[in-house]
Amino acid sequence: MSGIDLGGTVVAMTGASVGLGKSMSIALAKAGARVVLAAPETDLLDAVASEIEAAAGAGRTHVVRTDIAVRGDCERLLAESIRRFGKLDVLVNNARRPVRGPGLPPAGNFLPFWESNPDIWQESVHVNVNGTFLLSHVVTPHLIANGWGRIVNINTSLGGLSQSRNSPYGVTKAALESATLIFAADLAGTGVTVNTLLPGGPCDTDPSRPPDPKLKLLPVDIMDPAIVWLASKRSDGKTGGRYIGRLWNEKLPPAAAAAGAFTQPALRMSGD
Repeated sequence: MSGIDLGGTVVAMTGASVGLGKSMSIALAKAGARVVLAAPETDLLDAVASEIEAAAGAGRTHVVRTDIAVRGDCERLLAESIRRFGKLDVLVNNARRPVRGPGLPPAGNFLPFWESNPDIWQESVHVNVNGTFLLSHVVTPHLIANGWGRIVNINTSLGGLSQSRNSPYGVTKAALESATLIFAADLAGTGVTVNTLLPGGPCDTDPSRPPDPKLKLLPVDIMDPAIVWLASKRSDGKTGGRYIGRLWNEKLPPAAAAAGAFTQPALRMSGD
């Protein structure tokens, strides 16, 4: 894909069972990484692991059933990463409470905020914000002790942070935008970087979604080259940034492609 070799790098991918998480996991393994696949659905994770081992070779993956909103699960994810591969280098915070699925209206949770189900609202905040914090809180001391590491928070386009009928999802992603900046500032000088990565538009991640000729979807692998670069030593020193998969030009060397995909975080402003 890019000539980047991730041999010796261990990555934990949350939300690895489907969609973007699955695609990024496969790309990381093909680049040489060992990938710890985390999600609540172990049957789906097992299928992803089999696909990775067929494409990248045996011994590339380890499946850990993980609910990121449960601290004990977060601690087990780190412990299993160390037990299986000896360490953990990279955490990709990709898991989130989806806007479609069981218990949601057919069109998803795209409602005016006063019509939203309060239980779904609070569950989304608990998983997307609190869960991301919990896992990062558990993993970060290990990364600091190693003197090198990566945290990558998967986010959404700026429109998703403010458009109508996009709460609580947009609210939680705005919180992660802030978390990236705060975590990066807290970790300055430790060798651990924190960045945001996003597709740059709606992605074709849901095979069950009815086709809509009016909706142009990005391919599910749109962030794969960027996540490989972010997980590598080639991104040393790059922290607190926001990278857009759609803007990554694979015809360029990785450093130039990364520069083209970089944008300032939405919350980085001078003054009030």
